[in-house]
Amino acid sequence: MLALPRFGCINLHGSLLPKYRGAAPIQWAVANGDAVTGNTTMLLEEGLDTGPVLLQQTLEIGPDQTSVDLFELLARSGAPLVVETLAGLADGTIQPQPQNHDGATFAPLLDREDGRMDFAGRAAHELYNRWRGFQPWPGAFTTLDGKKLIVHRLAVAESQIGPVEPGQIRIENQRIFAACAGNTWLEFLELQLEGKKRLPAAEFLRGNHLVAGTRLGSATR
Repeated sequence: MLALPRFGCINLHGSLLPKYRGAAPIQWAVANGDAVTGNTTMLLEEGLDTGPVLLQQTLEIGPDQTSVDLFELLARSGAPLVVETLAGLADGTIQPQPQNHDGATFAPLLDREDGRMDFAGRAAHELYNRWRGFQPWPGAFTTLDGKKLIVHRLAVAESQIGPVEPGQIRIENQRIFAACAGNTWLEFLELQLEGKKRLPAAEFLRGNHLVAGTRLGSATR
């Protein structure tokens, strides 16, 4: 099948190959905190995203953009790139260029556990980037008293009084802060406890008895 079309089978891939070969290049670029990504048109071959590159375009990733935002931008800019690629192949102005396989990295299919928040192993900005990257699924979640707690919106916060154990909660003026690795902090803006409604932090506190010093993630299901 790969040999049937005169110019080969053409693919639009949402990364600057050979970086982020695989199923989830957009999500992992955001989750890893990259500042730049892009689109690549390429020829398909039997390997996973290993074929020769045709054209590439770069796109900056904003510090607060999510993968949902980036998907839309890459789709919008990728469509004319495909048209340009087809025209260039037809008139002979594009010559396929082999990838540098030594520089390849991979973007594996996302797993539910990728969304679990590791407060002890990751600093606040890392967890924030993973939340941005893993939208809309698997998102960001932890556990509170053995129940799943989904964090729908969050932000990196200024350092609180510390150091404290990662995962511990601090409550201040109806705001919820969680300690992360390296004495860094996240603020939880919108949360949803298993079986409950999605709520802003202040409303969540009114409906749930959450005290300072509570440690998140200490009991998993």
